[in-house]
Amino acid sequence: MNIGKVDPVNGSVKRSRRYDNAKRTEQAAQTRRDILAAARSLFVETGYARTTVAQIADRAGVNVDTVYTSVGRKPDLMRDLVETAISGGDVAVPAAERDYVQRMRASTSAREQIEIYAEAITEIQVRMAPTFLALRDAALVDEDCRKLWQSIAERRAGNMRLLAAGMRRTGQLRPDLTDDQVADVIWSMNAAEFWDLLVTQRGWSPDQFRDWLVDAWTRLLLETTADAK
Repeated sequence: MNIGKVDPVNGSVKRSRRYDNAKRTEQAAQTRRDILAAARSLFVETGYARTTVAQIADRAGVNVDTVYTSVGRKPDLMRDLVETAISGGDVAVPAAERDYVQRMRASTSAREQIEIYAEAITEIQVRMAPTFLALRDAALVDEDCRKLWQSIAERRAGNMRLLAAGMRRTGQLRPDLTDDQVADVIWSMNAAEFWDLLVTQRGWSPDQFRDWLVDAWTRLLLETTADAK
C-alpha cells in the first residue's frame, strides 16, 4: 500500500497528509470511545453525582483536559452515552434513519411490526438500560440530567405515537383503542425500568423478554383476527 511519495534526494518515504489525518481521526475516535466507556462504567457503578471527571479521565487513561475536548462536561458525557446506546454506534442516529424503523414502515403487518420492534428494543436495552437508570437517578439531583431525562422521555413518547399511527394504517389494531393509548402501552413496556424488573431483578433472558413483548403487545393491541394476517 502506497502511503506517501519517495523523496528523490534521500530516498525516504514521506507519509502522506491524508494517511496522517486518517490515523489522527481514528486515534481521536478511540480516545472518545475509551472516555465514554469509562464514564458509563463509573456512572453505573458509583452513580452520576459521585463520579468526577478526574475519575473518568483516570479510568480512560487520559488527562482531564482530554475529556473536556473530546466529549465535554459530565452532562455531555451522559447525553452521548444514552444517544449512542440507543443507536448502537459511535454517533447518534435519528430514529427515522434506523434500520428497524425503516423495516417497520415497509411492513403491512402489525404483528410483523411488533416483532421487529420487540427485537430492536431488546437489543437496545441490553446496551442502554444500565445507563438510562443511572440517568434517571441523576435527574433527581442534577438539573442538566433532569432536562435530559425529560427530553428523552418526551421524545420516546412522540416516537411511540408515530409507531402507533404506522400500526393503525395496517387496519389491524383494536378499534376501541386510540393511537395515544396504543403509544402509552408500548412506551411503558419498552422502558428501561420494565427491563430492569424482569431481566435484572427476576432473571429473565433477553430472548424471554423479547418473546413476551411480542405476545403481550399482540394480545393487548391487535384485533383477534390480526394474528392470521
